[in-house]
Amino acid sequence: MNWLSDVFHKGGPFFIVNTFFLAVVIAIIVERAIYFLGRGHLNAKVFLEQIRKLLSANNVDRAKKLCEATSAPVARVARAGINRLHRGEAAVAQAMEETMNDAIPEVKTRIGALWSMANIVTLVGLLGTITGLISTFAAIGNANPAERQEKLSSGIAEAMYNTAYGLSIALLCMLGHLLLSAAMKKVVADLETFVMRFENLAAEGASQQRAPAAPTDDLQESA
Repeated sequence: MNWLSDVFHKGGPFFIVNTFFLAVVIAIIVERAIYFLGRGHLNAKVFLEQIRKLLSANNVDRAKKLCEATSAPVARVARAGINRLHRGEAAVAQAMEETMNDAIPEVKTRIGALWSMANIVTLVGLLGTITGLISTFAAIGNANPAERQEKLSSGIAEAMYNTAYGLSIALLCMLGHLLLSAAMKKVVADLETFVMRFENLAAEGASQQRAPAAPTDDLQESA
């Protein structure tokens, strides 16, 4: 661990600032990854098929319990639609769209911050580089020839450490933003597709209920 303490010592104050930002970036990436792999993850196609089978069997209570078994956005949207089935197609569509609009910000939260963090850590690293060079040139100007080489080496090391550290964290931010944005877009697309298919399912069920019974001919025997 001596090399790590030596790097922090040579990196200066802005190196420590970027270390704090690195901890924030890692926390955001880990939290969002857990969300998309955990409670935010649900196979929308399979879930819709399960809901359709239960509704076809007129088992609305089981369908509600299935939705309540998970806190995934798709399940919350489905539960909102099921609760309004008795009010008609328009009420189902309105309830699902309102719930989807409430769920989408939860899916997108903190992902956009990674792009801003990439710019911030790059600028902090650049600031560390500039201040390192300024202090280096100020130090060697007043130092004797025997100390100049050591001060120059130390100052350049501080500048390069800050540059490399800032760019490395920015790269991590961009990769995290790329992967999490792809996961977010998939969840949003699944939500929109699920809402459309569930509305069609509700419309089909309503049309079947309104369909008149097939006429039956009563055969009367003539005397």
